[in-house]
Amino acid sequence: MRTGRKILVVAEVQHLGNQPERTCIGCRKKGLRSELLRLVADASGTSAVVVDERRRMAGRGAWLHPSEKCLALAVKRRAFGRALNGASGTADVERRILAGTQAVDTPVAAATTVQPESGSEN
Repeated sequence: MRTGRKILVVAEVQHLGNQPERTCIGCRKKGLRSELLRLVADASGTSAVVVDERRRMAGRGAWLHPSEKCLALAVKRRAFGRALNGASGTADVERRILAGTQAVDTPVAAATTVQPESGSEN
């Protein structure tokens, strides 16, 4: 009977924990890997930084919260160059973050309200 309980406890721990954490190069706070953007230096030899959407690109990666605040902090601290060996072009990262925040900030068109038929208002 005890072994059944032990398995249940182990299953709960595996389900709740063991999610990889990464440190944001902007705010320097830790966050779950799924909450952060992975950034890599462009493989073509330019100094551009690109967003690794699938988190599979080769090379050293850096992690950033997808917020304008963390992006501004990373630029101010010159964190891209340190984390990605001299990479500094952040246009792709800025475009990705601004597109994400605009999608959140854009109000959804109001749906037309259906008025009840006369006589059914109680």
